[in-house]
Amino acid sequence: MTLSISLHLLASAPQAGNFHPRLVPELGEEGVDRLHRQLVARVLNLPPLGFSERIFWIEDGPDEALEALAEDNDWMVVGQPVGDLGERMRRIAALGLSENDAVVLIGQYCPTLDADYLSAACEALDHHHAVLGPTEDGRYMLLGLRLVDPRLFEAIPWGSDQVLAMTCERLQELEWRHGLLPSLWVLDSPEHLPRLGRMGIKLGVA
Repeated sequence: MTLSISLHLLASAPQAGNFHPRLVPELGEEGVDRLHRQLVARVLNLPPLGFSERIFWIEDGPDEALEALAEDNDWMVVGQPVGDLGERMRRIAALGLSENDAVVLIGQYCPTLDADYLSAACEALDHHHAVLGPTEDGRYMLLGLRLVDPRLFEAIPWGSDQVLAMTCERLQELEWRHGLLPSLWVLDSPEHLPRLGRMGIKLGVA
């Protein structure tokens, strides 16, 4: 059976200094905003890959340029629901699962997220209830689900290095089969900027 899977990008509109303020001393506020926009645009430009729908959940919007890019690439643009990160993810997952067999939720901060990685997540959902895309710092940047339960998102210290471990514990408690994709890195400190250069991403260039 081929699953009907919807893809959901949770991202914020560029606003001076709000995207990792630790990068401001290195790039300046305008440079940080441009980098933020580059990372969001990079995801919006990924190929469709057969997803039943692709939804760009924007926070702190609107942003005309990003919304236009999303619409040009056949993404639906919607404002994020209220609540902390866990509650927003739960609500988005529940909405996606009301019309699809599975959902994949991703963020904007992983420059190495590509079509092959998303395809691997979809393949994993063929035989798992959940799939996680771990990050090097103990979090995750992708969550694929065929079921949703509030316990998966409650009382998680979002932003800490305990997110992945606690989420896996919850999945075990729920007795859901889950898979882990290879770990990727997320951009959240000046020490990560040289990695962007090695990828050929020109910092702050629109």
